[in-house]
Amino acid sequence: MSGRVVAWGRELRDVHNRLRDALRLARSAVEDDTAGSAAVRDLQVYCVGFCAALTAHHRSEDATLFDVVLDAEPELAPVVADLKRDHSMLDHLLGELDRAVRAGEGRDELVRHLDGIEAVMETHFRFEEKKLVGVLDGADRPAADLQKMLGPLA
Repeated sequence: MSGRVVAWGRELRDVHNRLRDALRLARSAVEDDTAGSAAVRDLQVYCVGFCAALTAHHRSEDATLFDVVLDAEPELAPVVADLKRDHSMLDHLLGELDRAVRAGEGRDELVRHLDGIEAVMETHFRFEEKKLVGVLDGADRPAADLQKMLGPLA
């Protein structure tokens, strides 16, 4: 393998899939609970991991990955701006979920928050993959630390 950034697109998809799995675990903890308090406890555990991983993934993209994209394809600046806006929206939604968990909100309210996060996250991931995978797989850049580029799940 040369110094090309080969398979970053695949790695991006893999990270997105791990984040989808983490969200499914958080949802399962809420939806499968009949006692109420266990759901809040479990969601706090899953949210710490999921929320931290999603936030770190987006911060890594904002700090480094998007520079690779823009170096390779400067005309993608509007796409990158949209993706950064999505990151801000997801930060807000994660904060609202955290507040709901800490306030001891019920199952239905927690599911509503998870539904919102999932909807925005899935739309964001699909758009990002559609617009960036080809650019990332074809970028002619030296190999870099994937965790620095994609976050802790890379």
